[in-house]
Amino acid sequence: MERQTDILSRYMVENKLNSPKANEYPLFPGKRGEKLTRAGITYILAKYAKITRAQDASLIPLRLSPHCHSKAMHLLQSGVNLVYIRDLRGNVSVQITEIYAGTDSQKKREAIEQAYTHVMSPAAKPQWEGNPDLIE
Repeated sequence: MERQTDILSRYMVENKLNSPKANEYPLFPGKRGEKLTRAGITYILAKYAKITRAQDASLIPLRLSPHCHSKAMHLLQSGVNLVYIRDLRGNVSVQITEIYAGTDSQKKREAIEQAYTHVMSPAAKPQWEGNPDLIE
């Protein structure tokens, strides 16, 4: 997240979007300086999907819309198995679909908490608590 914040901050400085009047303008304007339309976003998405497919066709599904990624994230957060999300998105392999699992920080936190429940239960105290010799 820090890298994305830095990139966004630089973008805002370069485009003078960090001034007090900047809230009158869209963060990501279209060709005419107005907010991006659904068609504009679809155009940009299609443009870069075509470039990416030329390098590796398995990375981008043939059917793609601006809502594909957010839909996949919502399904993942609802507990839907990655295999089903892969099928719905039309990805070639589940490894491509796993990208969504990697971007979901909530899921990462939950996975870490579940992985360490056997190591440290909430009732367990650290070794140094109640042991003045160890603290010394």
